[in-house]
Amino acid sequence: MARVTGIGGVFFKCDDPEQLRSWYREHLGIESDQYGWSFPWRDHDDPDREGFTVWGPFKRETTYFDPSTNPYMVNFIVDDLDALLAQLRAAGIWVDDKIEEHDYGRFGWILDPAGTRIELWEPPKEKP
Repeated sequence: MARVTGIGGVFFKCDDPEQLRSWYREHLGIESDQYGWSFPWRDHDDPDREGFTVWGPFKRETTYFDPSTNPYMVNFIVDDLDALLAQLRAAGIWVDDKIEEHDYGRFGWILDPAGTRIELWEPPKEKP
C-alpha cells in the first residue's frame, strides 16, 4: 500500500507574505526567501538520504489552494504518488487530474473531508 512518509511543507495565506517573512526572520531567526524556508533533515531509516520540510506564506489572493477555501495547505511526502492517487480515487476521494513533474519531484493534490487541499509530493529517488 502506498502511503505518506512525512510532512513536506506547511503553507498558508496571509495579507503580506514579505512582512510576515521579515517578522519570522527578526523574531525567530527563520531566513526565508520568496518561497519560504526549507528545514533540512535526514531520513530515520536511511540517514544518508536528506530531505526537507518547507514553511511558506502565500498571498491571501492566491489560487494555488483552489478548490479549497481554507487558508492553509499541507504537503505530505509520499512513497508512490501514482499508487496512492489510484488508492484514493478508488476510495471515492476527490483527486485533482493534474500531476506536476519537476526535477525536485512529482506532485498531486486531493481534498480532505474538511475541504483542505492536500499536496502529495513524491521526491526524486536520487538528488536532482
